[in-house]
Amino acid sequence: MDLLKKLSELSGAPGREEGVREFIKTQVEGLADEVHTDVMGNLICRKRPTTGSGDSERVMIACHMDEIAFYVRRIDEDGFIRVQNLGGFDTRNLFARRVRIETREGDEIIGNLNPGGKPIHLLSEKERKEIPKIHDFFVDTGLDEEELRRRVRPGDPVTLVQDFVEMGALVSGKSLDNRAACWVGIRLLEALKETAYDVHVVFTVQEEVGLRGARTSGFEVDPDIAIAIDVTLAVDTPGVGPEEQVTELGKGAAIKVMDSSTVSHKELVDAFVELAEGREIPHQYEVLPLGGTDAGALQRVRAGSKAITLSIPTRYIHTVTETLHRGDLRATVELLAAFLDTEDR
Repeated sequence: MDLLKKLSELSGAPGREEGVREFIKTQVEGLADEVHTDVMGNLICRKRPTTGSGDSERVMIACHMDEIAFYVRRIDEDGFIRVQNLGGFDTRNLFARRVRIETREGDEIIGNLNPGGKPIHLLSEKERKEIPKIHDFFVDTGLDEEELRRRVRPGDPVTLVQDFVEMGALVSGKSLDNRAACWVGIRLLEALKETAYDVHVVFTVQEEVGLRGARTSGFEVDPDIAIAIDVTLAVDTPGVGPEEQVTELGKGAAIKVMDSSTVSHKELVDAFVELAEGREIPHQYEVLPLGGTDAGALQRVRAGSKAITLSIPTRYIHTVTETLHRGDLRATVELLAAFLDTEDR
């Protein structure tokens, strides 16, 4: 899990994924026939077909690199940083968080993220029930206003800080949405030996703010088959009934039937289920009422593609303690490799 730990602890706000991209480039060296970065910042890794007649279907595997984060919006007269969110935060999970500000000079400043207002000791009963809005939050760096303005400017990315840990069969950390999929993409390139497909593993940008990198890289690749790899809700925890669980940790890769951006292509759903059953690869179905993945963009790129998402069940999504099961990670790689590897099939 050392690779996943490194991926998890990297900073990669939407539009500022360069640190994640450069690290992934070191990991995929020698694993693909072509590797390049497009104008948006997507890292496109192509493995040409090794078998077949030469008229190969193009398959795009999309693994987004960005995480929900903030940009510096302004510095107030008291030396506190106000932020603009990129992606969907539940503000109940943002109290008393440590953050990292990446400056234009290339250094990092650590700060504390908190909402404005009184401490709990001074709150009335009514005030204790109020939930802060994003615009209530500020970053305290301990620097005076003059130094802060010299080192920090609007647009500098601000990301949450959290150590990656292993907990029995589980692992937990920040930005496993979607560095877990980046891990899968790297491991897939390592595992894939023989294939009749023209495979493009694409580490995409700006998924959290509108599937933007998938739209442009998908236009370039023009896939016949598009497979997004992402996390999905595993609400198999106290206080949630079984009808709302979506998926469960440890039950295998989730084969998505639908979410609010995509209805998966029936042929692909059937093909992955048949493979999983035939190879005894742990798997489960996913029906997600709200949310989407890069597949939503790739399904509609150019004239369209057959699209599906393979998901990694994850607890506490969009928090710094996202938690998943090692076996589900392995099952996702195994299922993808079985689909693509013609030698194995």
